[in-house]
Amino acid sequence: MFLYNITVGIDKAVEIEWLAWVKNNYLPAILATGYFLDSKLYKIVMQDDEQSVSYSIQLFTDKIEKVVEYLDTHTATIIEMHRQQFKDRHVIFNTLLEEV
Repeated sequence: MFLYNITVGIDKAVEIEWLAWVKNNYLPAILATGYFLDSKLYKIVMQDDEQSVSYSIQLFTDKIEKVVEYLDTHTATIIEMHRQQFKDRHVIFNTLLEEV
């Protein structure tokens, strides 16, 4: 099993709006691609930044090739959707993990 993790730091001023948008738009758009079997969303509870809050968006798949193909064919559109909605109000970094 593979976990594609998207960690997002979002300004506290737009946290509630962002969270609703992720649940209602962002995650459904990612899952609709068919590359991932399941998703989870976690709030990171231990952090030092007073201006932002961080979340972990976790996407699960059974083959690394699905992640590679998703990145090649869909991330530009989905990332741009996120940028347009929350321009200059977030930072993102991604991690790919393999279950052992």
